[in-house]
Amino acid sequence: MIQLNDDKLFGRKISQLRFLCQSLFATFCIYVGWQFYSFYLWAIAPTDNAFVARPAAVEAFLPLGALVSLKRFILGAEFDTIHPAGLTIFITAILISLLLRKSFCGWICPIGFSSNLAERFGKKIGILFPLPSWIDLPLLTIKYLLLGFFAYLILWEMGLKELTDFHRSPYNLISDAKMLHFFLQPSVLAGSIMLGIVFFSFVIRNFWCRHLCPYGALLGIAALFSPLQVRRDPESCISCKKCEKICPASIHITKRKTVRNCECIGCLECVQACPVDDCLTIATPCKKRIKPLLLPAITIGLFLLCYLVARLTGHWHSEIPVEVFQRYYQMIGDIGHP
Repeated sequence: MIQLNDDKLFGRKISQLRFLCQSLFATFCIYVGWQFYSFYLWAIAPTDNAFVARPAAVEAFLPLGALVSLKRFILGAEFDTIHPAGLTIFITAILISLLLRKSFCGWICPIGFSSNLAERFGKKIGILFPLPSWIDLPLLTIKYLLLGFFAYLILWEMGLKELTDFHRSPYNLISDAKMLHFFLQPSVLAGSIMLGIVFFSFVIRNFWCRHLCPYGALLGIAALFSPLQVRRDPESCISCKKCEKICPASIHITKRKTVRNCECIGCLECVQACPVDDCLTIATPCKKRIKPLLLPAITIGLFLLCYLVARLTGHWHSEIPVEVFQRYYQMIGDIGHP
């Protein structure tokens, strides 16, 4: 009888398991997007559209507002009452990275899933090519520069008063609808940038995640403190570099004994690709090995646990009445950034 926790069985199924997890989360996000769009249509034209409840999960796509709310909360303000689900998911992603490497990116993030699909398609039709290191490394710094820019504006420049003013502003209230407008009615510049990102995602491996995503940069820095790491046994390694070829983050694994790189997304693809038993393993700093299956299991379990805690403690659904959202959505064209 085959056991579910058998390492070799799991090793052969890592890619399929990760694809399934990412597919489920991506499907859920598509549903949430449709539900929010339906709510928005009702809000701006209630007589022409049926009422659909506003999905709290749409706030996952408001990371900058969540960063503002997190700093307010740390400074002693109340937990976000306008977009509480956004702050909950933001804290959850950071917590996962602190404990389990950047596995939020590797197993949950729908944008990462889209990037993986673009990579597969680009590789299949022969237009995907690796960047030389002299180009790749400078591009890698872009997301950290973007993170530094937002961190400077929010974490350094804004005090509690400024944070509260932004938090309570009409712009923050309708930031979810503003985000929707950005994609439905982009400017020529914004549309060109989005098309460029889509194009380069088919040509350059994980273009958005590796080079442009400031959210991923933040989680990568948090992941440096994670107790888990990929360990390589130099004595059994045959330097086939199969692990490096499959690594989505293009990490030079065969040059390290431990992988603590902030680009590691905890996807376990390298563990699967290694042809030598126990050459690549998941271990703690005290060199204690753990079952690879535990990493995605705890990642998803922790994500769902934080969701349940938020629901039970009233930190998931907004306290703003739908009538208030409706009134401000109808004024969306007149509300600019504070």
